[in-house]
Amino acid sequence: MAYAIIETGGKQIRVEPGRFYDIELLSAQPDEKVTINSVLLVQNDGEVTIGQPLVTGATVEGTVLRHLRGRKVLVYKMKPKKKTRKKRGHRQEITRLLIDSINFNGTVLTASATAETPVVDSTSDVEVAE
Repeated sequence: MAYAIIETGGKQIRVEPGRFYDIELLSAQPDEKVTINSVLLVQNDGEVTIGQPLVTGATVEGTVLRHLRGRKVLVYKMKPKKKTRKKRGHRQEITRLLIDSINFNGTVLTASATAETPVVDSTSDVEVAE
């Protein structure tokens, strides 16, 4: 099974074709194709290609499934004996991205087999057909 390590939103993520990942908010609409060029590592059948810092000629293609908000993170600040308390909440805007294929030097290493089967999103009862 081939995989790649990409950088998006200031984070490094290990991605495989046919799976979806929650990443930082992208400026793409749902059902729109996205190409990620910042690929740090590509592994295909035991052959590992490491970039310095990026792998030249490697791209990862995906489809934006939807935009959503992450879980709430509570921030509570308190100074003892001063009667000072602040309670704030934050929800990060995230994008659910389905990885379609990993490309290396113009050839498709692996493509998702989900192109003909519908993808079921585990957080809702909506089916997305490609």
